[in-house]
Amino acid sequence: MRPVPSTVDRLLKPLHRWIWADAGRRARKLFRFAQTEADGGRDLARAAELTRDPVLRRLYLRHAGDEQRHADLFAHRGRELLATQTAHHGFEANWLAPGERGLDDLRVENEADETLLAFLHLSEQAAAGRFAAYAEVLDADPQTRALFARILEDEAFHMTYTRKQLARLSPEKQGLRLWHARAARIWSAYLRLATAIAGVFGRLLLLLQYFLLLPPFALLAKRAARSEPVGFAPARRPVPMTSQY
Repeated sequence: MRPVPSTVDRLLKPLHRWIWADAGRRARKLFRFAQTEADGGRDLARAAELTRDPVLRRLYLRHAGDEQRHADLFAHRGRELLATQTAHHGFEANWLAPGERGLDDLRVENEADETLLAFLHLSEQAAAGRFAAYAEVLDADPQTRALFARILEDEAFHMTYTRKQLARLSPEKQGLRLWHARAARIWSAYLRLATAIAGVFGRLLLLLQYFLLLPPFALLAKRAARSEPVGFAPARRPVPMTSQY
């Protein structure tokens, strides 16, 4: 299978070009990709321990090694880019230019081999398409572009072996397995979007409270302060200590 950008990524090509144009942001994105790849590698190593299929065990271990190598490559290139940049944190646009989602916190202990293969196939396919799209807009950074091209070779193998092994283990229900995995990915994407929207509305509500509710209280406090006498208040008349009252 040859990784190609999706139609959405092709439509968003000018936006991707703008996002990846900043070297500092490019470095931070590579660090995020490195973290995701490393997490995916650990999950695949765990899947290799759990599966009873010797072919899958060998393929999972190779896949895990590839993910760890990708993490090292991304992190190394990120450090190179960051070394040439001053500290600057701007708009990251991570939801507009995501990397590989890994296993999206999928618990490999609770999944059958067929389910895991379907999920891996769709995840690798989506990641490969995005990496291919990012490589197309990195004309100004041939080193990072070459890095994506190198990683895409492994992604093509991952897409191919997961599809073939799914067909081997579940020849009659492979389409259903892929449909279920696709629905799970859509649900995860919805939850990420809902969380992001909730965060935006939460910040907006706090801003409205700050600018609409606090000013009236501040005005009332100033009005009350004007009615207070200036200086120290006179002491109260001493009370004779003849009782406890």
